[in-house]
Amino acid sequence: MPYLYDTHLHSSEASVCGSSTAAEQIRASKDRGYTGVILTDHLVKGYTNCDDSLPWKEQVRFFVSAYEKAKKEGDACGVDVFFGWEFAARDDQNGLDFLTYGLDEEFLLRNSNLLDLTIKEYCDLVHKHGGYIAQAHPFRDIAKGPEWGAVNPHLLDGVEVFNAGKAHGNINRLAYEFAAFHNLPMQAGSDSHHVKYPHSPCGIILDKKADSIFDIIEALKYRRNQLLPAHIY
Repeated sequence: MPYLYDTHLHSSEASVCGSSTAAEQIRASKDRGYTGVILTDHLVKGYTNCDDSLPWKEQVRFFVSAYEKAKKEGDACGVDVFFGWEFAARDDQNGLDFLTYGLDEEFLLRNSNLLDLTIKEYCDLVHKHGGYIAQAHPFRDIAKGPEWGAVNPHLLDGVEVFNAGKAHGNINRLAYEFAAFHNLPMQAGSDSHHVKYPHSPCGIILDKKADSIFDIIEALKYRRNQLLPAHIY
């Protein structure tokens, strides 16, 4: 039996660009046939609905509360909800984003300087604590120049090679080619910000149901997942 997971999803509670609540997103995921989702709201100043003048502890609590709402709805309707985030380093002017899995609220609380780290500092810190990093939609702004693309592949655990929100032009194809050239694990995600989009499911398919985010990480690392759409290129 195949199990479908969305690896990239936003809520309006935490992501300023989101326009559907966490509960609405989970119910829509249920309707589309997802077994589970990873809620990956934006963790960067300017893209969160949290007041960044608040103490860091309160900012973290605000951010995590969106996941808790999603998890509550998931428990009620039968969708497994896992915690993650989409990170962008403050020093980066090129709009590069990183899906981060396998860490928790305690990690966020212990690292109050997180939003001030460079990309390398961030990746090193996440890996030091056992987290997983996949670059999201690496080439979405490639028309601006080559620097608006993928980062050093040695900083990454994987690459989002299909993003349903960026399913136009060569954006996804370039990500796929980058991942293939550097032999990096591949994943797909909806990048949904609203329940009405995307219209069809997008994500990874596992042969075994994931009991935790670490089951998903292991499946990605060891290439035990299929992509949906199945034949991207």
